[in-house]
Amino acid sequence: MNEWYPKRTLGSLLDRAAIRFGARDALVQGDQIWTFAEWHEEADRVAKGLIAYGVEPGDRIAVWMTNRPEWLFLMFAIAKVGACIVPLNTRYRTDDVAYTLTQSRSSLLISVDRSGPVNYGAMIADAMPDLGNGRDGALQLEGFPELRRIVFLGNETLPNTSSWDSMLEAGLAIRDANLQARADAVNPDDLLLIGYTSGTTGHPKGVMQSHVVIRNVHERAQLLGMSFEDVHLNYMPMFHIYGYSELTMMSVLTGAKQILMEAFDADTALDIAERGGVTILHGFEAHWLDLLTAQEKRPRKLNLRFGTLPSGVETTIPVAEKAQDIFGPTISGYGMTEAWAFITCSNFGHSREQRVHTSGYPMNDYEFRIIDPETGKEQPAGTPGEILIRGYAVMKGYWDKPEETAAAIDSDGWLHSGDMGLMRPDGHLVFQGRYKDMLKVGGENVSPAEMEAYLRNMPEVLDAAIVSYPDPRLTEVPVAFVLPSGEGAIHPDALIERCKGRVASFKIPRYIIELEAYPMTPSGKIRKIELRAMALNLLGDPAKGAA
Repeated sequence: MNEWYPKRTLGSLLDRAAIRFGARDALVQGDQIWTFAEWHEEADRVAKGLIAYGVEPGDRIAVWMTNRPEWLFLMFAIAKVGACIVPLNTRYRTDDVAYTLTQSRSSLLISVDRSGPVNYGAMIADAMPDLGNGRDGALQLEGFPELRRIVFLGNETLPNTSSWDSMLEAGLAIRDANLQARADAVNPDDLLLIGYTSGTTGHPKGVMQSHVVIRNVHERAQLLGMSFEDVHLNYMPMFHIYGYSELTMMSVLTGAKQILMEAFDADTALDIAERGGVTILHGFEAHWLDLLTAQEKRPRKLNLRFGTLPSGVETTIPVAEKAQDIFGPTISGYGMTEAWAFITCSNFGHSREQRVHTSGYPMNDYEFRIIDPETGKEQPAGTPGEILIRGYAVMKGYWDKPEETAAAIDSDGWLHSGDMGLMRPDGHLVFQGRYKDMLKVGGENVSPAEMEAYLRNMPEVLDAAIVSYPDPRLTEVPVAFVLPSGEGAIHPDALIERCKGRVASFKIPRYIIELEAYPMTPSGKIRKIELRAMALNLLGDPAKGAA
């Protein structure tokens, strides 16, 4: 399909960037700088180390580390030797990492030993009590039969594991011709990545994507006029496709400089952006809310061309509006691991209203349908329903989960996203949230986003997140968790009273609970599953007798 676009492999992108942009600064972290030629050299060193450690084409290589230059070297090295990267969420803990390593059947795990107070090595040791089994660094673990090696980046290792430097040293025995032969054998339709969903509910599923996603990123680079004159600030976690696609892939495709941060902090990010001449910022609503607050408290002189901010959801619109005034234009979009990052995208030819109030216009060769999820009936423009997607970068499926794959992709190739949205008459998509987050209050559908936006207009409320709480008469009712703005104390009863007579009674939160911070996924999404559990814990479970 669409063979007019020459398929490429991820490894070849860095080869090409080293030729086109070789002496230009490519990657910066702290006071360390790598040109594109040096980045390419480091990736090849890592690739040779992988070959020396027995990595074969098709092997799954799990990477569990914070944003480090080595993550970016690995990203291209793994692809170049024909293996598949399995990026692990840095907020995973013992059981999470055990599940994903086993489910992905990874043959090699590369992890940082520790990051700040988080001891990754200790969690791995806890998950693998028989870690000492095996010889010469080759593991024999009862619970992980396909895991052959573990490599640690840092000063600490565990019994029968290797260091990063040892892997690089082993790679010195691999000739350039061996690496080139491996790179030449990679098929663009081979697996590039198994990206585990963020797991806001249940066990995460491994989304299989091939190298064809490069086309999606390449076309967006052209659409938005990205070039080697741009400087991206990357605080997005690299295990998430936002950072993987929109920053690192984009940087290598366009020759843009990338400044890497190990973790997001708004004040630090803006200081770096001012000093480093950053031209493009990225982030979800939570990132931009923090950036806006930090900039208002201590303004910096910035050189931004634009930012990317997925919008359309009612709670995001006020943040996006404010960002236009404080930082300049933002580009909206919609995407998911199962179909790639911005599969819809606005551009500078679109109006401010379209860039803020919608989730973008479909990218080339992606089709969208909006259906009633209960009847399957097509919804007319302006009517909400479930978003269905079809296109060249829709996933190959969920790794080792044929039933879940069949439930997600129908016989006509349509991916049933589980997301709610509508298509406007102007052709722009509006993402409205996950269907499972919708509430059914006494038979009435309630969109959490609507009331969240309403509460955020109250001066004492910085942010609001609404979840369901079971009710014996109405099935479920809304509960709001709010963050204080500092402009007056939060009085739950007073907030509820101010809603009465202004919005439908079934939409008004039954309870309002103040928090200092939300439980978040590393990609910046609120973990509403934890808020629902918190509501049951604080308010009691009506099924067992309310507290």
